[in-house]
Amino acid sequence: MHHRLRRVVGLLTALLAAAHILVGSAAAHVEYVTPGGEPQNVVAFLTDALTTPFMIAILLGGFLAIVVGLVVYLYVRPFPADIAAFRAVMTDYKDLLPWLFRLSMGMPMIGAGFGGYFFSPAVELPYPTVLRLFGISVGFLLLFGLATRVVAAGTLLLYLAVLPSEPGLLLAFEYVPGLLAIALLGGGRPSADAMIARLADDDRTVYSDIDPFYRRVAVPFAERIEPYTAMVPTLLRGGIGVAFIYLGITQKLLRPGQALAVVGKYDLTAVVPVAPELWVIGAGLTEALVGVMFLLGAFTRGFSLVAFGLFVTTLFGLPDDPVVAHISLFGLVSALLITGAGPYSVDGWLKSKFGAAAEMIGRDDDRRDPPTAEEPVSDD
Repeated sequence: MHHRLRRVVGLLTALLAAAHILVGSAAAHVEYVTPGGEPQNVVAFLTDALTTPFMIAILLGGFLAIVVGLVVYLYVRPFPADIAAFRAVMTDYKDLLPWLFRLSMGMPMIGAGFGGYFFSPAVELPYPTVLRLFGISVGFLLLFGLATRVVAAGTLLLYLAVLPSEPGLLLAFEYVPGLLAIALLGGGRPSADAMIARLADDDRTVYSDIDPFYRRVAVPFAERIEPYTAMVPTLLRGGIGVAFIYLGITQKLLRPGQALAVVGKYDLTAVVPVAPELWVIGAGLTEALVGVMFLLGAFTRGFSLVAFGLFVTTLFGLPDDPVVAHISLFGLVSALLITGAGPYSVDGWLKSKFGAAAEMIGRDDDRRDPPTAEEPVSDD
């Protein structure tokens, strides 16, 4: 039985290794901090680790604990008023989503420009001056919100054009959903585009007489893509989900030598006293699980908090990790907290089957604003 299990695990890990070869030789974020490590055979590493009874028990126990916790939550539904209030606050922030997307994409692009790399620190092209000008220019245009849709679409097309020759760009795959969201939503407010639109829309201004773009192009384009803006949450969680799965598999599971070197460099086994192999596999499977849940749109806000916790842990646990390169993921996960799962999600099905937290406490859509300092809490 044990021999058969080793054969099954060996076959699965061989398939993973083959898939890694097919998608390219890009290393994951461990390259940003790893001191280097002895290359290890991926199949042998995973086979040995996943046929150890203790490690199997820990991994299966953790998985079952998550499943049981989610099932219990669905049937017990604890803290409905708190959850409803949290969701209501998040919904109130939806008008600021374009600004959040611009910050999430603009700041790391400026960092890439000053750092001389192309989207990801793992990708350095032989044109440092051009890269610096590109990154800084795109970053500031996004931050200012000037020609936002054009800049986002052009930057995305350039990313996709270079991707086949530079698979290391997959490490920054979150730019795809982020830039798509900006192209769909526009600059929002506050932005230079909003100011220009206000001037162009007012027939009393001098600028409205000379603007050649707003009424002929911008307004018709915005009206045409308006029906698709509802898909932003779906595109967002899909792109982030792919990024998490890719990073979890390539960063940890398919590069055990480098991942073990990171565990040793930061003495992570002193933080949680488990085998280094369990650190590597546990971290990789956790990232992959978060990615799968995002793809499915299941418990999206909850797993967004889990992802945010992973980022914060990395920020403080790996002090020499380039924080600027991760601002994009920080921002996009924060956006998922605001949007929720959106269309085509397990969350939508769960809501129709179990109801929302607001429905459980008898709250309608017209929520009461909290009392101000001048207003009494009650009439008593």
